[in-house]
Parts: sequence; structure tokens; C-alpha cells
Amino acid sequence: MAAQDLLTLNSRRRMVPHLAARWRHFRGADASLSERSAWAESLVHLAGDLVAAGRGNVEMIVECAATLDEADRPGDPRLIDVVLVGHHPEESVLSVQLVELKRWSMVTRVERATAELVHVPGMGKKKHPALQLREYYDAFTGDRGPLHGLDFECGGFAYLHNATDASVRPLVDVDAPTGPYARVYTNDRREQLMSDLRKHFADEGGASAAELLLQSMGLRNTPLLDAMIRSRGEDTVFTLRGRQKRVADQILDTASKVLPDPWRPALVPDERRVVFLVTGGAGTGKSAIGLQLKAELEADGRTVKYASGSRAFNGAIQEHVGYGDREFKKSFTYFSSFVTPPDPPLDVLICDEAHRLRERSTNRFWKPEQQGTKPQVDELLDASRLTVFFLDEGQCVRPNEVGTAELIEDAARRYGASLLRYGLREQFRCGGSDAYIRWVRAVLGVTDGEPEQWTPDGLMHVEVADSPEELERIIHTEALAGASARLVAGYCWPWTKPLGRERRLESDVRIGDWHRPWNADSDAFCENGVPPCKIWSVHENGLGQIGCVYTAQGLEWDWCGVIMGEDMVRRDGQWVFRRGKERKDPETGVKRVAVPGSFDPKVRAGSVDDQEFARLVRHAYHVLMTRASRATVLYSTDEETRSYLKDLVGEVQVHGLRPTWENLPEEARVPHLPRPRRGRRSRRRSQNVGPQSPDLHLF
Repeated sequence: MAAQDLLTLNSRRRMVPHLAARWRHFRGADASLSERSAWAESLVHLAGDLVAAGRGNVEMIVECAATLDEADRPGDPRLIDVVLVGHHPEESVLSVQLVELKRWSMVTRVERATAELVHVPGMGKKKHPALQLREYYDAFTGDRGPLHGLDFECGGFAYLHNATDASVRPLVDVDAPTGPYARVYTNDRREQLMSDLRKHFADEGGASAAELLLQSMGLRNTPLLDAMIRSRGEDTVFTLRGRQKRVADQILDTASKVLPDPWRPALVPDERRVVFLVTGGAGTGKSAIGLQLKAELEADGRTVKYASGSRAFNGAIQEHVGYGDREFKKSFTYFSSFVTPPDPPLDVLICDEAHRLRERSTNRFWKPEQQGTKPQVDELLDASRLTVFFLDEGQCVRPNEVGTAELIEDAARRYGASLLRYGLREQFRCGGSDAYIRWVRAVLGVTDGEPEQWTPDGLMHVEVADSPEELERIIHTEALAGASARLVAGYCWPWTKPLGRERRLESDVRIGDWHRPWNADSDAFCENGVPPCKIWSVHENGLGQIGCVYTAQGLEWDWCGVIMGEDMVRRDGQWVFRRGKERKDPETGVKRVAVPGSFDPKVRAGSVDDQEFARLVRHAYHVLMTRASRATVLYSTDEETRSYLKDLVGEVQVHGLRPTWENLPEEARVPHLPRPRRGRRSRRRSQNVGPQSPDLHLF
């Protein structure tokens, strides 16, 4: 964030919580008290000097590593205290300064033998700041560094704001290290520091420069559909990180050992079966791993299909990515597509959203002989040699969804398959804000314990609208400006199918004088170009309708407006869950609300008891409230619930940090890509070319 925004957050006592949330996200642990104390003291000093120098728009990236994944380096990654980013005042290039902040008040001597250690009273031997900065400089500017390939000016300095020149004489003496990264400033040299900052940075904003650097560092996620469109479904552009990459590499390695070489069939086939079970919450990258695996396995000549229980997810991929490409669209299918197993079996079947598995593969339009007769999970195992399940038990929203880790483990044992299980923890949806995910789960009662007031962390923005009109205005404003955005709601109104030959949508979602239709319950386009339900989430004409959990699950937008209906309201400090009743309008014959509550036909009183009903409603809102990557705007139709949410969210006008499209730097304004034009694509797959290497697989 900019130096002036950091000072604003600090004045509101939000700077340290903001940084602590980011620390937890990237490091997987809470920041120590000493780290928090250092931020509160040293960062404020540096930010204050930047503002005093007239450079308050320079961006400060705190506790920054040169690369996101330094797995090849033992111990902790190299974290530099601050990276200052802006524009050079004379050259049209990126200007970067690497900063080590030290609270030392005295340095007694430097070890002459190695010049690597300094003596700090009360702290013992410490690494020389100039040598630390040299490591950072090499990491940032080297061939693998984030500045490689960019036009930049880069330097670095140590700032000892508690020290005087005399108290740290060994660091500033004539024989001290020199170089673009070896400068040292003390409190005595504050005026010199401010003068040098003016020489390094222009006074205009550095947000666009910081965005370029963050993109180069791989810290800006490409939305899933955009990544697929950009790659045309062939070579995905996901940046798999940490455990994501390890899971994908393990699956690919196992496939190379167990599956036959497509060009050199083995004399004795390997009959081993392998099941991978990958668990993780919303936004942990399950679909990114699955789609990356699909692309790489297909490139190796494997027969692969990607199955899901979600029409919205499959429809978005097929229509928005594979538009006009029949071969590509056929590679995406549903769990119920394997009643008759393929012959020969697939090499790999990737099962995304496995929590949506059903007991049996059935359909009211199928003939009796077409219905499944065995557990659906068994049909999936029959379909392939290597099966990958991605599972999040917290996203079960229908009573007939039976996908659990136990179900898959039991099936693997029955088939004598090797089961390899992995868990994903770090999540990348909702701006990567673990704090927001925990807050949502606590607010909805998915986890035990009372929720705390939301503390803005700079990763995810939350606010509560006072009316549906205000909610719609916010979402439409961002969408029209260029962001991706949608309105969704709990299933609290009847849902009318398109009416008449013109396929008109009825405005079923009615809140006072504000009436809007659900997304079309149709497989075809409706009046005024309203898209069918399976592509509502990505079509440009989908903004005027309201989606529900079944059309939103598995997808994401920059901004998401969530309407909480009367199925979940706050009373006497507890959540109360209600089932609705409908009536038929005497004039139009259209069904309307008689008793407010849930109208989801999947959770009727005869199908689930009250406890299960409450669980499914909580899970549905959990899905809806975790669809945004930048901001969630909440609105409840119930006044008491709305007041409760406003108390939890608190003040939302954080200066300069509300992620509206106009507040984002130009480089961060990346609109969703249009779907490809109709026509076959050149599919760069190695099975069309034959083997490229004489190397043989081990198995």
C-alpha cells in the first residue's frame, strides 16, 4: 500500500492487523509480538519520512520475498522488511528500493575477519545489513528475480531510525561497504534520506508500478475461466504454488509409472489402480490443479476426462472456453456419465467437486435400463485406471450429495486401489484472505465460537448495503466500469420457468418495490438475450438476473452482492432457520411468497429434518459469501439480521483501500476475456505427433 495509506491505517489502529493477516496467509503462522512491534515502530517512521519528502504515493510492500516459492532454499525464505516501488523521476522506468529496517541504537564493531557480522549491545552478533541487502539485490535483479526483463532502477539501504552516526560508527565509516544497495541512514541523516527518496521516486502514484512488480512475482491470480480462455484450453497459465505444485507433480509422477506408455505398449500390462483424494476448502486451487493436470496429461498422450457435479461449472468451461470446439467440450462431463464404463477405460478421470457425488446415477428423463445400479463412486472408479477426486465437504448444499472422504476411501479399499490423500490449506479466493474465510464461517455458525467484528485486512473488502437498490447500484457500477460482478441470493422466492413463446422471465425475487428475475431456468436464450442458466455466470447479459448457490458454486467474480433472505435470520442472539410457503397469484397464476423462508425444492420438510435443513442453508450461504475475489457486499431482507451484520462489519470507508475499479491501478484492471470465436483450434498434443524422446518410463 502507499505510504500515506499505511499511516491512515495506523491512525485507525488497523495497520498491524492488516499486516498480520497477510503474514498468516503467506507464512501459515501468526506473526510474533516482536514482528508486530517492529511494524508499529519502524514502518511508521519510514512511511512518515516518505510523506514528509512529498513521496506519500510511493508503494510499500512489507515482508517481501523475491519469489513466492523458495522451496530450494533451506530454512525460512529471504524476507526483506520493505520494498519501495514507484516511478523514477527522470527515467521512464520502474524505481525500486530494498529496505532493511533496524531498531538498533548502537553497533560496537564489525568482525574484521569476515565482515559478515556486527555486534549489537544486548542482541549479540547480527548479520551485516549491507550483506543482507546484497542477497536481496541479487535475488530481485537476477535471472530468476521479479525485476528480470523489466526496465528498472534498483538500489537499497538500511535505516536505523533509533541510532545516530556516532552510535553506529562501524556501519558508516570510510571502510564501510559501498554500492547501490549498501547505503545506511540514521536519525542524523534523515534529511539526506528524504532528499535521496526524491531522487529515486517521482511524486506521482506508484500503484501501477507496484502492480507490475506483483504480477512479475506471481502474486496476482488469473481468474480460472480467464486462464483457460487465454490458453485456449491447451496449456493453462495457472501458477501452482507450494503444496498445489507438489500435489500436481506427485499425480503426474504416479501416472508416468502406472499408466502404459501410449507409444510403447508394455508386454505385461500394469494392472494397478490408484486413487488420489485431494481435500481443501473454497479457493484452495483444487480446480486449478485439476485443469493443469488435464492439460499436461493430454499433452503426454493420455486419455483424460474432467467430470463434475456442477452444470454451472461445466457450462462455463464448455461455452466460454470451448465454444465451437466439440472435441474440447466432450472432454468435460458429469459424474452421471459413466453408468456404462468406457471401453477401454480412460487413463485418468479427474472428479472435481466430489462432495457433489450422488448415491446413484439417476435421471427422471432416463429409461429404466439407463439408470445406475451401483454406487456412483464405483462407476467413476470403473471408468479409469487413475482417478483423482477433489473434495470440500463444507460445500455440500443438497441432501442427496453424499461425497465424503470416507465414501471414497471405502470405495478404494473395495477396488484394491492404492489411495493417496493430500490436503490443501492455503486458499487463493477472496483475495487470499484466510481471515475473511474464518470470519464468514464464524458468522454463519459453520464453526463454533462467537464471531468477532471484521477487521479489514487489505485482502478482502466487506460492506453491508441498506437496501436492495443500493446493493444493485454498487454491483452494477463495478460491472459497468469493467470488473466482473454478479448478484446472488438465498433460495427464498419461488422460481418461475420462462413464460410464453418469447421466453419472458418473471421477476420472482421481490423485496418491497424492488423486483428482479432469477437467472433463467432454461437451456436456451430467453427474451432480450438473457443467457441460459449454465452460462449465466459468465455471459455479458447475466448481470440483470439473480443467481443462486446452484449457478454460482465453483465460480468467482471480482465483486459479489449477496442477498440473505428469510430462510436464515437472527433472533435473540441465535440464527433461526425457516421454510417458506407459496401461494398462487390470482391474477397471473404465478407463485408468490405466502410465508417467508426457504423455497429450495431440494430441502423440503419431507426430505430433510430441521437439523439437516439448517446445515444445508448455512453451507449455501457459505458458498455464496465466498465467490468474490475483491469485495463482498451483503444485504439481508430482515432488518434485525441486517443490523447484526452491520455491527459485525463495522466502518467500511477505509481511505484509498476500497477496491472499486476506479481505485485500482490501470495494470490491475483486467476485465474477463470474451469467449473464443467459433471454430476448431490447433490442439498442440503430443499424441498427434508421436514420441519425442527415446527415454522409457520405468514402469
